[in-house]
Amino acid sequence: MATASDILVIPLEGDLDVASVPRVRSYLEQRIAEGCTRVILNLACTEYVDSLGMGLILATARRLADRGGQLSLICVSDDVYRMLCICRLVDFIPVRRNAPKPAIPALDPMVLPVWKSTMRVPAEQLQAARRRLEELLARTDLTPDEAFDLTLAGGEALGNAVDHTCAEGVLLTIAAYPDRVVIEVTDCGDGFELPAGEEPPCGSSEGAPGEIERGRGIKLMRMLADAVDIRRKTTGCGTMVQLVKLFTPPAARAVAKD
Repeated sequence: MATASDILVIPLEGDLDVASVPRVRSYLEQRIAEGCTRVILNLACTEYVDSLGMGLILATARRLADRGGQLSLICVSDDVYRMLCICRLVDFIPVRRNAPKPAIPALDPMVLPVWKSTMRVPAEQLQAARRRLEELLARTDLTPDEAFDLTLAGGEALGNAVDHTCAEGVLLTIAAYPDRVVIEVTDCGDGFELPAGEEPPCGSSEGAPGEIERGRGIKLMRMLADAVDIRRKTTGCGTMVQLVKLFTPPAARAVAKD
């Protein structure tokens, strides 16, 4: 089960080619050897990936899969996406193209969840809660890759709640609907809100060790979930973090494949 320390987000600067691959490979090998199991390559600034770069992507994906982890590519340009298609890498590596996420349709209030589970999460049971979340998401119609990502996003939300507030008040709720999974993490802290288009506050590089990492968890959740809503609770003190992941029902996926 991956935790925040196992996740590596790499914003590549420039093309992934014969000139840059040795440096990127060396860094990846070091971090994977240290225990990293989840790698996200941000290709927003990458316009070209040569055969050596494709080989690095393939080798890294296989190495992480052997360790129960995953490699995914985000912010991929149209040209790079075509290259990935030609090499058939999109068949088994999650790829998110460089386009804004589609709007999430509002959930009809008359639609009840297929099932719903709520649990209290004390600080000493954080690992057990992440494992339980993983088990519950495996029961949904999310693909294994989608469930992997949402488990990590939920783990980030739980970690933030336990870290920043009174752990005794942290609640985790997972609800499965016909077209989506919704995770809610609530706490009893001072309360915090962040509009969808606003960047999270980041700690200063000169701050205390714990402060330097502030804001990264929210950015990671936004990468991994289709929608992230962070607002103060409507009753009492504290914050509610809601994560939404849409999915295509298996029957519709089968029809689309045919």
